[in-house]
Amino acid sequence: MGFKMGIVGLPNVGKSTLFNALTKTAAAQAANFPFCTIEPNVGEVAVPDPRLYKLADIAKSREIIPTRMTFVDIAGLVKGASKGEGLGNQFLANIREVDAIAHVLRCFEDGDVTHVEGRVDPVADAETIEMELMLADMESIEKRLQNIVRKIRGGDKEAVQQERLLKAAMDALEAGKPARVVEVDAEDAKAWKMLQLLTTKPVLYVCNVGEAEAANGNEHSAKVTEMAASQGNSHVIISAQIEEEISQLEPDEAEMFLSEMGLEEAGLDRLIRAGYDLLHLQTYFTVGPKEARAWTIKQGTLAPQAAGVIHGDFEKGFIRAETIAYDDFVALNGEQGAKEAGKMRAEGKAYQVKDGDVLHFLFNT
Repeated sequence: MGFKMGIVGLPNVGKSTLFNALTKTAAAQAANFPFCTIEPNVGEVAVPDPRLYKLADIAKSREIIPTRMTFVDIAGLVKGASKGEGLGNQFLANIREVDAIAHVLRCFEDGDVTHVEGRVDPVADAETIEMELMLADMESIEKRLQNIVRKIRGGDKEAVQQERLLKAAMDALEAGKPARVVEVDAEDAKAWKMLQLLTTKPVLYVCNVGEAEAANGNEHSAKVTEMAASQGNSHVIISAQIEEEISQLEPDEAEMFLSEMGLEEAGLDRLIRAGYDLLHLQTYFTVGPKEARAWTIKQGTLAPQAAGVIHGDFEKGFIRAETIAYDDFVALNGEQGAKEAGKMRAEGKAYQVKDGDVLHFLFNT
């Protein structure tokens, strides 16, 4: 499984430019006017992971298949979206479908690019969107509480649980905080997720700076860094303009361009890594002469469920997972060397897959 990240922000902050760069397409029209992205544009990108290519080289794999990540470029939001202003209702519906929010904030000065509020203030922009999402959640909660009154009177256990969780979310929202601050017990986790509240989505702030500030940021991005730290959220500094230029270059040219700009890696790599951390994701590999392939799972996933990502039958008939740590696979030059050195382990149903594990599943059909 990959995951789906929604790119959101006020109009003209660089969302579509970033989307174009990330997906290496011009599918999203980047234009200097609000709502140029009317329908959400969806793009899939390969997750860059040098380990996959190293494994493929050792195993002489004929095909290399990276794991993928989905980005959704969602129409620009304006103040009043929770009441249907601009493309508010559509924006809110689209955002419910993503796993996390990449909130692009304008941290660049450019007189040629208009700002919907007539100023550059990324912290205020972040607060505008957060407030609209909170207002939309409060309205949604009020409606749901009204709709389950009869079921609660009838003693419906699910409705009682839902009411308790909705009220906990409402308490947080009325205190001016997003629903993600609510601590949820393990037995409530599934029901909580089913509520699909907008402010439960993890947030990654993307500071869009000018080309000259891509390496170290600026005063605007510094304020976002401070805000993110106070909220316990993540942030990355990216120049969407640079990313779009890099996306048009060949790999060697891109590397040279990054070096000239004083950057160690493309913003895409940082964004994906931050997204992985945000959603507690990790990667395992399957490697052989036919193909080397990367798979995405949640941290803490047990071996049978990891096998199920490949095919449901692998999970149902799971016997064991032949496991080699990435470092051992590389140091011992592949599966045979790892076997001979006693570094291949047979792991059972209780094994928590580690990031970088090279796995071969045995199962009953």
